[in-house]
Amino acid sequence: MDAAAYDAWYDTGRGRWVGATEFRLLSGLLRAQPGDTLLDVGCGTGWFTRRFAEEGLLATGLDANPDWLAFARAKGPPAIRWIAGDARSLPFPDRSFDRVVSVAALCFVDDERQAVAEIVRVARRRFAIGWLNRTSLLYRQKGQGGGSGSYHGARWHHPDELLDFFSGLAVRRLAVHSAIFLPSGNIWARTMERLLPPTLPWGGLVVVSGERG
Repeated sequence: MDAAAYDAWYDTGRGRWVGATEFRLLSGLLRAQPGDTLLDVGCGTGWFTRRFAEEGLLATGLDANPDWLAFARAKGPPAIRWIAGDARSLPFPDRSFDRVVSVAALCFVDDERQAVAEIVRVARRRFAIGWLNRTSLLYRQKGQGGGSGSYHGARWHHPDELLDFFSGLAVRRLAVHSAIFLPSGNIWARTMERLLPPTLPWGGLVVVSGERG
């Protein structure tokens, strides 16, 4: 998908709601404070990176796609660092960032376990990693048969599989949350999102958060 078209989806009514709902979950799990450093692994067009920067974080976006990274850099703002790199071999020393986030990006990375290990390695405090949820209504609509649109080629996971990616890593207080239970974005979807606790594992985006040990 074209980077501009993908980013513009977040300006639609449904896109704004999905983005804001996912950002609210991720932000709450990261517990960042203004001035904290943050790395967004697989930042794509930088939509979430920009949201975190607006909250006062010193944000860096990393992606392997040069076209999408160029779009993110052009979109700004100048305070954000944009770096080309591979999630499986992050070009940073250990404990480089106070917070590390990744939003449904590892679903497109060949070795997800290695990417998770790299995210944990460069995190100083907390991390939150989002995956596409195979047990969700979103999977039934967009994920089957190889996926459609921006989901084409993505891997979808059952929530109970995800903790295995952290086996043997120096982490603690792992927790699983999810968001976007009804992906339509209509009034019923928004009502259910307010009523259902994020600890339920049925949302389209399932997030594992924790602390560096």
